[in-house]
Amino acid sequence: MSQTKFIVRKVAVLGAGVMGAQIAAHLVNAKVPTVLFDLPAKEGDKNGIVLKAVEGLKKLKPSPLSNKDAVNYIQPANYEDHLHLLKDCDLVIEAIAERMDWKADLYHKVAPHLGEHTIFATNTSGLSINKLAESCPDSVRPRFCGVHFFNPPRYMHLVEIIPCLTSDAGILDNLERFLVTTLGKGVVRAKDTPNFVANRIGVFSMLATIANAEKFGIRFDIVDDLTGPRLGRPKSATFRTADVVGLDTFAHVVKTMDDTLPADPWHGLFKSPEWLQKLIAAGALGAKTKVGIYKKEGKQMFVFDPAKGEYVGGGQKGDDGVKEILKIANPAEKFKKLRESEHPQAQFLWACFRDVFHYIGYHLADIANCARDVDFAIRWGFGWSVGPFETWQAAGWQQVAKWIEEDIESGKSLSSAELPAWALAADRAGVHFAEGSYSAAEQTLIGRSTLDVYQRQLAPARVLGEAAQQLGETVFENEGVRAFTTGDDVLVVSFKSKAHAIGPDVLDGVNKAIDIAEDRFKGLVIWQTEEPFSVGADLQSMLPAFMAGDMASIDAMVRRFQDTSMRLRYSQVPTVAATQGYVFGGGCEFAMHCDKTVAALESYVGLVEVGVGLLPGGGGCKEFALRAAQEARGDVLAALKDYFMAIATAKVATSGHEAQEIGFFRKGDPVVFNAYELLYVAKQQALALAESGYRPPLRIKGFPVAGRAGAASIKGQLVNMLEGNFISKHDFFIASQIADVMTGGDIEAGTLVNEQWILDLERKAFMTLLQNSKTQDRIVNMLTTGKPLRN
Repeated sequence: MSQTKFIVRKVAVLGAGVMGAQIAAHLVNAKVPTVLFDLPAKEGDKNGIVLKAVEGLKKLKPSPLSNKDAVNYIQPANYEDHLHLLKDCDLVIEAIAERMDWKADLYHKVAPHLGEHTIFATNTSGLSINKLAESCPDSVRPRFCGVHFFNPPRYMHLVEIIPCLTSDAGILDNLERFLVTTLGKGVVRAKDTPNFVANRIGVFSMLATIANAEKFGIRFDIVDDLTGPRLGRPKSATFRTADVVGLDTFAHVVKTMDDTLPADPWHGLFKSPEWLQKLIAAGALGAKTKVGIYKKEGKQMFVFDPAKGEYVGGGQKGDDGVKEILKIANPAEKFKKLRESEHPQAQFLWACFRDVFHYIGYHLADIANCARDVDFAIRWGFGWSVGPFETWQAAGWQQVAKWIEEDIESGKSLSSAELPAWALAADRAGVHFAEGSYSAAEQTLIGRSTLDVYQRQLAPARVLGEAAQQLGETVFENEGVRAFTTGDDVLVVSFKSKAHAIGPDVLDGVNKAIDIAEDRFKGLVIWQTEEPFSVGADLQSMLPAFMAGDMASIDAMVRRFQDTSMRLRYSQVPTVAATQGYVFGGGCEFAMHCDKTVAALESYVGLVEVGVGLLPGGGGCKEFALRAAQEARGDVLAALKDYFMAIATAKVATSGHEAQEIGFFRKGDPVVFNAYELLYVAKQQALALAESGYRPPLRIKGFPVAGRAGAASIKGQLVNMLEGNFISKHDFFIASQIADVMTGGDIEAGTLVNEQWILDLERKAFMTLLQNSKTQDRIVNMLTTGKPLRN
């Protein structure tokens, strides 16, 4: 008998604090109507607390909302008047303060109002799920579990599901399906142990870093310089992360470990240092109070020095020699050098790694179901590019285990606890293998989840040591692209260039792929094996011709780019762009010319060429001029103005939804919340178009443009901006060129032109700008520093 499909029609979130409000925001991003509850306000509108929280969502940066209208689908409610609304909710998520007694009181209040099939979940970050379940009536307990989102909920991939002893297995599976596909999350099933998986290990790592910084006398700003991107971790590194999380929140999580883990061999570490307590007492709570471990005065950054008990000038960097060691690609060699170095910063870094390895090795059996869950939890919840077990395995399991043992024996480790026998086994090569990842509790390898929802992830997240075979069968490959198939009549093209920039090899590859797809396949999908989709044209590849003054060959390359965009538009098979990450410049132009775009929610889209003193030369200006003409109700210029501003100000959409609002992508094209499902959805779209008798669009014979009068109107506004010093003279020149192209050039308003007419104008203006010395300065600055130049 087939299983009844689980549908989430409506969700309630209990608690409109920071987490509750942002969970509600992400639910409505996903078009899930959400009721947001809090206490009744003492004066004014009884929903005042929730209304204030909803207003706050609109001001947060980065925005928890993926489009400006989403917030309208959050329904404010209070516990006094609206508990009856709970019966229509398929999922209720409690997200109030971390107090067992407050949560128990709330459960008694809401339980009688839950629907008979409603899943009831708590977003606690560390309290016992089984203990909380005791406050639920017997009828609710099978439907109760923990569902721990990470902050900020829109952007952090991890959600931990924590079953209690009474949780129904089918309920947990349904919740996982919803979290993975609808909300786009990476789910780890955690055990009901304090702080679960990610916070238990991630916070331990921060505490070990703090302890070792003190032991080796390393300043906080130097710690952050060494423990951020140089280790494949977020820019906020260690101490800045504590500021972002909130020093009070960090201290609360530490206290939870102190209170609930008395038998942990590292228990002595689970204390907020005295300096941290003093900062909290002084109201210096981090980013939310604008002062914490760091504070900014004017342009000067200061950092707290615990030895002096005061702030000192910040910005100090790690030792160059130590940073050279961190650049070593071979992990075994890198750790050997760190361990052998006598420099305190190298000893500090080795100690931080060693203590985390020691901790996860000792605790794997009681914290997680298997080593893969630990690595995914830390990657997805704390933003590490490589998980701690993966790092240990890559550095040589046996050698690292021996070093840890030596450090335990010599008293260098933060604990004298011995590594478990499984970690020291003579034949142990690691914890991740093709067949699965090691479970210390079950002493066996555990394979990946077989839940149906994961069949949609054609290229799922992998851990080091898993079989990482290349996806699909290669049909064609050159220096720029790989075109492959997984046997379903769709040809998939992936770029091989750095940041998937589009140069001559990519253009040749895409054209060849279109030839092959038209000959042998039902559709073509452009999809990258990892983000970004594309940062645009490869300016570096133009440099040789540029230096030689060979403008004819650059002109030919721009023409080739435009022709490729047009081939994507008029190909005999449907073309689909599957975007995620940056979709800039030429990457955006390719996506705009495909029949459909399937955008990951976190697609950041823009025609950003003005940043290097150019205009979109691959069909972007033409496409916006055409769309304006198609949307105009007798007034092409009015329809064009927003499109012009999007290009002239290099406007970037900060989500797939916003890309549709601005007009880069078409309204109604799918936005996929889980980037690992992107390829599956894109191929389904291509096949659906093919199966419905796809024919390419008919070439447009003529569409009206705003002409020289339209250009003059736009330039009049630009003059005002120039005279008000809002733009530079070169900005004015670039924007004027864009206006001339998008309005069709020196012709009468309303004149009908074809696409090639605008493309020719676009290419001519591109070449004019390329030969301008100020544009050349912008290009050189971008290529050397990676930053735009305003001149």
